[in-house]
Amino acid sequence: MIELDSSAQALAYRGAYDDQLRGRAGSGNGGQIERVGPLVRKTALEGAGFVLYRDLGGLRGAELDALIDDQVRHFAALGQSFEWKWHHYDEPDDLTDRLRAKGFTPEEDETIHIGPVAPLAVPATVADGVVVRAVTGRADLERIRAMEEKVWGFDHSWLPDALTRFMDPEDGDPAVVVLAEAGDEVVCASWVVFHTGTEFASLWGGSTLPQWRGKGIYRALVAHRARLAAERGYRYLQVDASPDSRPILTRLGLRPVAVTVPYIWRPSE
Repeated sequence: MIELDSSAQALAYRGAYDDQLRGRAGSGNGGQIERVGPLVRKTALEGAGFVLYRDLGGLRGAELDALIDDQVRHFAALGQSFEWKWHHYDEPDDLTDRLRAKGFTPEEDETIHIGPVAPLAVPATVADGVVVRAVTGRADLERIRAMEEKVWGFDHSWLPDALTRFMDPEDGDPAVVVLAEAGDEVVCASWVVFHTGTEFASLWGGSTLPQWRGKGIYRALVAHRARLAAERGYRYLQVDASPDSRPILTRLGLRPVAVTVPYIWRPSE
């Protein structure tokens, strides 16, 4: 069981996250974003789509089922999977039962960690021979792809194009991709998204080659991205944390304020 921070400060962070990030359209990054009732729906250019929301506007029962059915019909017609991102305090209480009944499958839970930028925007040491820097072009992104494939063991050919769109979006929120390298080898990579018009920057990625773990590299990339956020005047950092990242982020002072579960709907094969 994940232990969340229920202090007044943590609840204030969660309130800011709800008000400023949840249900925010953000950037299309090559896909189509539209509002459907209380939902923000993204139909992806490639890969999976998703739906987000601040809340469901009090929908319950048959009305809620109809909203879920509408999203399933939309993505089924495209043959596209999509994610319904559920938070542990979402209402109504039977929402997850209704999602399961419509064919959604829950994946591994994540934890929303939030904290102030300033305490993390400090120099961080890394192992000798490791350099942390922002990417400078396509060649760096291809090297990141190779590292991710070593870590996860499956194809990441989509990643360079996706990160290119993040770094130079046609609309919405820009990002900076950061890597750690030892000689010619990328050993870790991550990115930070700056949510225009909010106080939040969010941290993503952080995969590290197994032989380079435990050397302070992930922490150094957090610090580097925090400095970028501080330079741009952002107040908070937000992370959707995996189980591996949770202890590190908690030690760094980011507070666990919510549990989320991706509920995935996939078209029939």
